[in-house]
Amino acid sequence: MLIAADKFKGSLTAVQVAEHVTAGLRRVVPGLDVAAVPVADGGDGTTAAALAAGFTRHEAQVTGPTGEPVTAIFALREDGMAVVEMAEASGLQHLPHGVFAPLTATTYGTGELLLAALDAGATSIVFGVGGSATTDGGAGMLAALGARFLAADGTPVGPGGGGLRELATADLSGLDPRLTATDIVLASDVDNPLTGPKGAPAVYGPQKGATEEDVAVLDAALAHYAEVLERAVGPKAAEHALAPGAGAAGGIGYGALVGLDAAFRPGIDVMLEVLGFAPALARATFVITGEGSLDAQTLHGKAPAGVAAAARAAGLDVAAVCGRLQLSQEALVAAGIRRAYALTDLEPDPARCMAEAGPLLERAAERLARDFLA
Repeated sequence: MLIAADKFKGSLTAVQVAEHVTAGLRRVVPGLDVAAVPVADGGDGTTAAALAAGFTRHEAQVTGPTGEPVTAIFALREDGMAVVEMAEASGLQHLPHGVFAPLTATTYGTGELLLAALDAGATSIVFGVGGSATTDGGAGMLAALGARFLAADGTPVGPGGGGLRELATADLSGLDPRLTATDIVLASDVDNPLTGPKGAPAVYGPQKGATEEDVAVLDAALAHYAEVLERAVGPKAAEHALAPGAGAAGGIGYGALVGLDAAFRPGIDVMLEVLGFAPALARATFVITGEGSLDAQTLHGKAPAGVAAAARAAGLDVAAVCGRLQLSQEALVAAGIRRAYALTDLEPDPARCMAEAGPLLERAAERLARDFLA
């Protein structure tokens, strides 16, 4: 049995999910051979998945999204590959008291975290983006890496997407020279462009506290940012603004494409490679995947969909565990999942379900084992 599940956000890490599923399975089939590859799709939890796969943990003190210092971690492997998760530095969890700052939250700390990875010897970086508190197009990140974004009077523009309204000139010539020799992959589960109806402010701004007026301000500011960057670095800036992934994590994807020469890839595809999923899959006879909510978003690049697709291609059956299930049986089967087991079927109260997720997951795994293994 191969367990390749993502976290249950707010209740269990991917490692804990695997542990509880294993316990439940073995209650029904003692001594069952179980392997676990905790997975992530580039969003929050990506670094934890890399650490579970044997990467080494590193810490850095960086600037949080509203300027306060935070401790962020990244993962580094002996071959020089680093996994850097922007949410570690600029994620929603670092907003003081949970108060949103849609116009001023900055990705500066993410740039500092990338610098820390370079200082630790990283020669290639998987840059996971998602769960951000920011909508600054990656300007803060690039500033930390040596770029300059100046207002008409020659002073640096203010933090966040709102500050980009005052942007007059951009200079990327001061970016850390080590970046040109570093292979950077932008790993994301979204393919939105930078601006417009499907852009970062319109689609994700409200999740970060942006009002309708804020969304309009941010969209105009990011469009202006792209125009200034086009004057600074040429047509590629305009092309990247429309590219898949540019709108990821408040537009930090755009900053990575333009300033870091990153290559965009679906996060789950990248992480399955990095985490050693293929060798584990080759030894498996049955696969269990899952995440906190199996819903329509799952089918668009989330971890369970990627795991199920790979397992189906290998001719293996797949079952899923989840906190809540919002997909029909037909949709599950179309995604390569024979059956899903939801914790809310065992405990319908959402608060209790999250509080007791571990024991409930073990019970769900027992049901799965009786259906498929007994």
